[in-house]
Amino acid sequence: MKLLAIDGNSIINRAFYGIKLLTTKDGIYTNAVYGFINILNKLLELEKPDGVAVAFDLKKPTFRHQKYTEYKADRHAMPQELAAQLPILKEWLTLAGYHCIECEGFEADDILGTLASAADKSGHSCVIATGDRDSLQLVSDTTHILLTATKMGKPEILIYTPNSLFEKYGIEPKEMIELKALMGDSSDNIPGVAGIGEKTATDLISRFHSIDYIYQHLEELDIKDGIKAKLKLGEEKAYLSRWLGTINTEAPIDKNIQSYTILPSDQKKLSALMTKLEFFKLMERMGITPALPTQEASQEPPVEFKTADFKISDISTIADIYIENERIAAINQNTIYELTNTDLICLLKSDIKKRVFDLKNLSKAYETKNVFFDAMLAGYLLNPASNDYSIPRLITEYAISTPKIAGDSDNFLVSAATFNRLCDKLESSLKDTDQYNLLCDIEVPLSLVLGEMEKIGFLVNKEGLISQGEELSQRIDEIKSDIYRLAGGEFNINSPKQLGEVLFVKLGLPAKKKTKSGFSTNAEVLEDLKYNYPIVRHILLYRQLTKLKSTYCDGLLSAISEDGRIHSTFNQTEARTGRISSLEPNLQNIPVRTDEGKKLREYFTAKDGYVLCDADYSQIELRVLASISDDETMINAFNSGVDIHTATASEVFDIPIDMVLPVMRSRAKAVNFGIVYGIGAFSLSKDIGVTRAEADRYIKNYLSTYQDVDLYMKQVIEKAKTDGFVKTLFGRRRYLPELSSSNGMMRAFGERVARNAPIQGTAADIIKLAMINVSRRLKLELPKARLILQVHDELIVECPECDANATCTILKEEMENAAKLKVKLCVDANVGKNWLEAKG
Repeated sequence: MKLLAIDGNSIINRAFYGIKLLTTKDGIYTNAVYGFINILNKLLELEKPDGVAVAFDLKKPTFRHQKYTEYKADRHAMPQELAAQLPILKEWLTLAGYHCIECEGFEADDILGTLASAADKSGHSCVIATGDRDSLQLVSDTTHILLTATKMGKPEILIYTPNSLFEKYGIEPKEMIELKALMGDSSDNIPGVAGIGEKTATDLISRFHSIDYIYQHLEELDIKDGIKAKLKLGEEKAYLSRWLGTINTEAPIDKNIQSYTILPSDQKKLSALMTKLEFFKLMERMGITPALPTQEASQEPPVEFKTADFKISDISTIADIYIENERIAAINQNTIYELTNTDLICLLKSDIKKRVFDLKNLSKAYETKNVFFDAMLAGYLLNPASNDYSIPRLITEYAISTPKIAGDSDNFLVSAATFNRLCDKLESSLKDTDQYNLLCDIEVPLSLVLGEMEKIGFLVNKEGLISQGEELSQRIDEIKSDIYRLAGGEFNINSPKQLGEVLFVKLGLPAKKKTKSGFSTNAEVLEDLKYNYPIVRHILLYRQLTKLKSTYCDGLLSAISEDGRIHSTFNQTEARTGRISSLEPNLQNIPVRTDEGKKLREYFTAKDGYVLCDADYSQIELRVLASISDDETMINAFNSGVDIHTATASEVFDIPIDMVLPVMRSRAKAVNFGIVYGIGAFSLSKDIGVTRAEADRYIKNYLSTYQDVDLYMKQVIEKAKTDGFVKTLFGRRRYLPELSSSNGMMRAFGERVARNAPIQGTAADIIKLAMINVSRRLKLELPKARLILQVHDELIVECPECDANATCTILKEEMENAAKLKVKLCVDANVGKNWLEAKG
């Protein structure tokens, strides 16, 4: 029998810190449990054990504490967010058929050691999964160690056998205890021998194998006098450390390995728990069906749905349209009608109010009228942190019970009736959170606009893209030759390991960071070196141009459709801030800071006889900040027409406006935009190339100048801590569980988001309203003009040349009047044959 023995505390700790803080919509912390289950599933797949035992520490002192009171004395208390997840994990493990073990007076390591010893004595094998290297002393022919970690949210596992352990450390498993006796362990407060570090300890143990031998033969051993002196002084601490670091293999637990055989899981209770934890994707991967409440258990009154033949005249109120596997249903007042495609077309064009799922894609296939509710968008508004707004996910998330259908009905009709209940629940929840108008007035009408934009697409000059790609290839080859010349030979520039060796070993450049795989060659490291080393400048340019060619020239070419246009997908449910994202391809990320990047825009063109009108908000987020914070100084600066960055520089540097130099304006601009994102002195100093003290002074002067902005930043955080969320001027919510975290870095992240989300989210809401209004006006007044692209604060319309001026007028009017703020919204509009020209 193979037993998988898991260090529960160690693994859940690594899961907790390896995955960002997650909560359910009810505020239950779940990231550690989620990460643990992912690691466990990986272990089960890797080892296929017959039994599983998970060992946990207890809060009570162990035999080690009783002998040495300072043992683990410096350990910080477990964060409350993690402690709250321990009982949830233990419940999950028990329901899944696994065994949890705790033993008073002993640690989880001792339980693992006892299980490994018992397995060996009874002819079984044991695999120990832990994130703690202390267990490496247990490695044997029958016991292997899986050292686990969570990296970028994904489990990573290293396997240790006697051979691989020796290859790594050059010592035998039992000698790991001797190693700790000399070097100690600061994390556990094990003292070791003062002045003896890992390198010296490893050398001593690899040569002499034990502290017993070292101390018995200390005078005659080939050891430096200084090290001998340290060893003499630390003899008592060495033996204490060995005792503390030795895992006890006789903990009073059940030593019958058969007792830990995996039991059948309680699928019903396991499903209920995972549904409560909102582990829907995990359940899908594990083949667990989400739990749905029964009619009796739900709070909803029992209602039977009847079926009937469809007549549009029978639908007197709201109709819910449900489509699955080419079958279509309409639900109205507890009656279900199965529709033909012709019926659907008739219903969608009618004046009857309708609730649907995924209106954008529905509108691309059919003409739609009077749709006021989209269940997918409703789910997004209620839980913007989710990554799944499918109907099954929403049904389980909102605990929608399965209704009864009168007569003999199939699953499709049951699903349709359940969708009707889901819409009711979502609508009620939106009203409870004051987001119903946000759905009806912004998100739903916007989805129709986005559907039209996707259908129209953006015309691209294919030959121009091919030509630029060829030019880039030639430049890349030239730069590669220069890099090889400066490096003194060829190597793989795309390999961080090879590049690190060339730069920091062969050429001897000053190394800043070192990772497990070698020297770091990330952008931050290279940016610091580029001013003094030409090869680094060439490498940065090489990276820039290769990305430009592969991602944009080659990528955009592959995305051109038969009509010569790129039809990007606009996603309404991805960004937590409410911003629209562009996918397949992402047209919002086309670089604009370099000449090569800007040139790409030249190949996005208008068709013959048409032009592009490009309109862009001027400093919309700062204008929103001025309005939200009600800062009179900033409001006056905007409304007076003075350039805000120049005005800020004048105030921050305490000089007249006409004496502001370009470098001062540039630094003030960095502060203006940095404040919105909660920038600190350290980051600002790096951005603008000044000392940290200077950057700190700029920020303090800024907040002294715009005192109400400073007050807003403080108040919005305090309110968010009380409410658990922040919201935009239009009621869009961003939930912030990070603010209640005991982890300082996590809280700081939450505070940055609390300051920024209402500003960025309000700006996103304004541009959405502008898109809706621009599209409506164009249809009424200039039907040949069409909105084709949105990039953050920028809108692009393709229109006949003769309509260019009128189009620009509509863009300016609708964008500037999309919202009434305390400062005027300003828009710049330009015309051109291609995007680069129209950008002005």
